Amino acid sequence: MDEIVNRVANSPLVSLDLEDYLHQGEYMIFDLKETLYEGLILKEKDFRTFLKENDWSIYKDKNVGLICTSDAIVPTWAYMLLVTKVKEYANLVTFGDQEAIEKSLIDAAIEKCLEENELKDKKVVIKGCGNVKSIEYAYTTLTEKLFSLVSSLMYGEPCSTVPIFKRRK
Repeated sequence: MDEIVNRVANSPLVSLDLEDYLHQGEYMIFDLKETLYEGLILKEKDFRTFLKENDWSIYKDKNVGLICTSDAIVPTWAYMLLVTKVKEYANLVTFGDQEAIEKSLIDAAIEKCLEENELKDKKVVIKGCGNVKSIEYAYTTLTEKLFSLVSSLMYGEPCSTVPIFKRRK
């Protein structure tokens, strides 16, 4: 009787599932509008008091986007100060809405994936199924990062792939 051999497991292919690297925490949006005087003016003294007195622990392990839905002109330093308070608890803090959070999480996941895997001159398959939000952004960015690193890149599952590129020798 012939032994069953798992050729995929024995192949030199490295399979990457970006979902394995994505932080799955809840998203929260902090609207700076709520801290403005009459919804229009940032008073530094009042803002700094708010920063000291607010309970920032509600952002524990969350992925936070900082926005201002008012037409007010908000100084850049206000966002910087907010980051210093929110980041004490949050997993991620970025400027923008839910889409900006998703893209920042994808960027962090790609960096983590590249740090944890030795991919230089490897044959890589990017897993094609999953629940990655902003999937076009994710796979475009990942491909751009892998292009000069790997010897070949495929999309799909190791048993059924779509070739993306193969480096000439």
